[in-house]
Amino acid sequence: MPTKDQLPEQIETERLIIRVARPGDGPMFNEAVLESLETLKPWLGWVTPPPTLEQSEFGCRRAYARFLLNEDLMVFFLLKSDGSLIGGSGLHDADWALRCFEIGYWGRTRFGGQGLMTEGVKALADYALRDLSANRVFLSTDAENVPSWRLAERAGFKLEGTLRNERFNLSGRLRDTRMYSKIKEASP
Repeated sequence: MPTKDQLPEQIETERLIIRVARPGDGPMFNEAVLESLETLKPWLGWVTPPPTLEQSEFGCRRAYARFLLNEDLMVFFLLKSDGSLIGGSGLHDADWALRCFEIGYWGRTRFGGQGLMTEGVKALADYALRDLSANRVFLSTDAENVPSWRLAERAGFKLEGTLRNERFNLSGRLRDTRMYSKIKEASP
C-alpha cells in the first residue's frame, strides 16, 4: 500500500484499471499509438516519427524505472472487461515539497466518446489530491485542442487562464495555452 509520499502502482475505477507502465507493455502501447496517430499527431511531438516497437518498449521500461524511483508515474488505462488499452496518462514532475503534480493524457481513437478517458483522468487527479495529499494537480493544453480541454473540464479541472503566444506548437506557430488545475478544497 503506497504512502502519501509514494506514487501508486495501480488504482481502479468502475470500468478501468489504471496502472503503471511496465516492461513488456511496449507492444500494446505501440499498437494503440500507431492506431491513433492521426488524432495524436497534431498535439504530441513524441508520436512523430511514429515510434518503433523497440522505442515503445524502451519508453515503458524507462517509465517503470522512474516509477520505482518515485519520480514520475506514467500509467495506462485498461478496460476491466477485457484488458484493452484505451489510453494513457500520468502524474509528472512530482514536486513532493509543494505536493504538486502535472497530469497529461492521450486517448486511443476507437475508444473515444465513451467517457473512459474522463473517468481515468478524474480518478488519477482525485487520487493525487486525496491519497498523495496534493495541493495542486494541473495541466496545460493547446487552446486549439478542443477535445483535450473539454475532457479537462469534464474531469473537474478549472480553467485558470489562457497564456497567449506562450510557446510554439508542433507546426512552429505561436500557440495559446489553456491552463487548468484541481486543488485541494479548503475546509470550512
